[in-house]
Amino acid sequence: MREGKMMRAALAMAALGLGLAGCNAWPFGGEVTVAESAVPYEDEDAFIADLVSRMSLERKIGQLIQPQINAFTPEDMERYRFGSYLNGGNGGPYGDEFAPASEWLRYSDEMYAASIEPLPGDEPIIPTMWGTDAVHGHTNVVGATIFPHNIALGAAGDAELVRRIGEATAVEIEVTGIDWNFSPTVAVAQDDRWGRTYESYSEDPDLVAELGAALVEGLQGHPGDDDFLGDGHVIATAKHFFGDGGTQDGVDQGEVNGNIDDLVALHGRPYPATIDAGVETVMASFNSINGQKMHGNRDLLTDVLRGEMGFDGLVVGDWNGHSQVAGCTVTDCPQSLLAGLDIYMVPDDWQELMETLLAQVEDGTIPMERVDEAVTRVLRVKYRAGLLAPEPVLPSERGVGGQFELLASAEHRALAREAVARSQVVLKNNGVLPLQAGARVLVAGSAADDIGRASGGWTLEWQGGLESEMGESEGKVGELFPNATSIWDGMLENISAGGGTAVLSPDGSFDERPDVAVVVFGEKPYAEFAGDQGDLVFRDTEGLELLRRFREQGIPTVAVFLSGRPMWMNRELNAADAFVAAWLPGSEGAGVADVLTGARPATGRLSFSWPASCEGTPVNGPQGALFPLGFGRELDDTSTLRQLDEGCAALDNFDSSDLFSSGRLATGVVAYAAGGNLETAMDMLSQMRGTSTAAGIAATGIDRDAQEDARRIVMQAGARFGIVQSNGGEGAFRITYRVEGRPAAPVTLTLRDDESGDETVIDVTRQFEHAALKGWREMLITEACAPGLGNAFEISTQARLTIGIAEVRREELPQGTACTF
Repeated sequence: MREGKMMRAALAMAALGLGLAGCNAWPFGGEVTVAESAVPYEDEDAFIADLVSRMSLERKIGQLIQPQINAFTPEDMERYRFGSYLNGGNGGPYGDEFAPASEWLRYSDEMYAASIEPLPGDEPIIPTMWGTDAVHGHTNVVGATIFPHNIALGAAGDAELVRRIGEATAVEIEVTGIDWNFSPTVAVAQDDRWGRTYESYSEDPDLVAELGAALVEGLQGHPGDDDFLGDGHVIATAKHFFGDGGTQDGVDQGEVNGNIDDLVALHGRPYPATIDAGVETVMASFNSINGQKMHGNRDLLTDVLRGEMGFDGLVVGDWNGHSQVAGCTVTDCPQSLLAGLDIYMVPDDWQELMETLLAQVEDGTIPMERVDEAVTRVLRVKYRAGLLAPEPVLPSERGVGGQFELLASAEHRALAREAVARSQVVLKNNGVLPLQAGARVLVAGSAADDIGRASGGWTLEWQGGLESEMGESEGKVGELFPNATSIWDGMLENISAGGGTAVLSPDGSFDERPDVAVVVFGEKPYAEFAGDQGDLVFRDTEGLELLRRFREQGIPTVAVFLSGRPMWMNRELNAADAFVAAWLPGSEGAGVADVLTGARPATGRLSFSWPASCEGTPVNGPQGALFPLGFGRELDDTSTLRQLDEGCAALDNFDSSDLFSSGRLATGVVAYAAGGNLETAMDMLSQMRGTSTAAGIAATGIDRDAQEDARRIVMQAGARFGIVQSNGGEGAFRITYRVEGRPAAPVTLTLRDDESGDETVIDVTRQFEHAALKGWREMLITEACAPGLGNAFEISTQARLTIGIAEVRREELPQGTACTF
């Protein structure tokens, strides 16, 4: 059955309006009954009101709960009838985040079927819907097109291009049976130290409004058109309402202060444009406005968003965002519903929250009118998306469901390549660009042939970076990026087509002297708060050292900088003959090569000011900018860039005290799993996540204070887990940890100095027995029990052991400070 979604919605209203009752055979077993109604409906409001009037309180509350797929089962779906569910950034069907597209679709069918099992009496069946973060293409799914991140699309500055990307993304989402995209982000980022800057199109609110509305239209279709939310389209979400890009010091989920009218004029400006474009959902933001968390801010969620802006869709929360409201917990927060939230995103603790909400309606804390209002909004979106049809339609039978050849189709990949090329911003060119036909080109830098690095966060995993962390030894690189072209691949293609030769040399070495060297380098992937920085210094000197070495050898250079934000690059700009801000281009690195070789013009223009200072003072605006908003050179612009000041006090103030915090390992810190002999069985754990079968260790993300800001380490007998710091940290180790069960055999803690080989082994069995099941605690390891301390620690166990780790720090403490557990 492949009739359009709006046609199915019309049939639903007509069927119920004419009082048609009946039973439909269902391939998963049982029958699906369309409840009879005698009311002749003529509009969606009356239709939805009738449905709401016949729902039990438990089913209504179920519509307001959104768990993640790793935390519930199809049986739970049938029992509780969740109105929606999501896959988190590290979630996948059946526990496999790298599952093939066919498994995503099978899971969607299974959950949909569970949500429409027959109910007793006259209670209507309301199908569920699946939401996902497809923020730069359907990038949770292996093999999908990976488009450039929003900051790059802002540099391209073309609303029609963004609309086309929305269309392509919607098609790929629907192929896997998913209904709802948590995109676009319409933040107006004002401080580039913010870890989500790359999710913002621009510091200019008008450009954000234009491009955000274009993506909404691409995802959903144009309001009023026959194909609005029809086949090949999905539900869009404008997020995060509002102020997420204006927090103090660029701290994610932080505080935004100021005159409310001024804040709405700046950070709220994109929302009317997306509402006019027909956006059906808005996501509440984590941040506070003048001290009040947005998930509990009625003045803004209800009075401004709905009253002043006229939004009539549903408001969905962010990951446990309601728990940050004053007086709330994850499982108890009537304040959010009363403020205007319609769906609680409660990934793991959904059952307790449902029970609490039911009790609060029954005791009058939450008026039934407010529940009905929220449920009505959820059903209205489902109606418009064609999900309330009289006849059940499996996701695999809707629109383009199951047409896997559309994932990374030739058309979509060509669109992504075009977007990459149009987003490249040339900041400097002494005449080396475009690369001359027939030239010998050396392509250097570890990022040149790394698709994961070029794609950034929100790529297969929440934090991204799979390829750069994994290495070829894992044998999965090609499997995870099967439909992609690295920058090196693109360079080889374009240089060869022009009669030249290209050589890949990550370390910059060569046998035959090149005519020019292209150095590809940049930030390692991150997402959300894990990307927050205290300044705008880029401390990885790999690219700088290569550029300086080539300059000393008299070899012209082109710097290709991969980043999620503008950064202080004075040293690299001075060292390079040409400098290109390539942003996070995604899966079509050939688009970068197209510009470098002149196959396409350099039309990208900065959508964010470029900083002249490294300290991190916001430069969004002309004051303090090295390159202003809108700057960008064409390839024939070879005007001289003056020598830039390379002084930066922040370079000498690097804080090496944090080894692991906010769910992120610091630069120069690695985590490993080992079993038996350390030298013979060791696996790196990217960002302290992953599984080592040989070592018997599984490390997964868990929530302590924020999404996946801590880790659960499950260790089998004989396993070792360790963290090594290579950047010269000093002082005691302070570790925030918990023990999730009494040890059944000896547990040891080893402190090691990799340089000297010295180590101290401490039996911590008794301490872990005492700490078991007592929540988060601090372990302080000082010279008193571990002379020399060293640069690494390791935990080993002789029986299965599960521990949590939330933070690892180094601290200078007074001599004689005792060790504690």
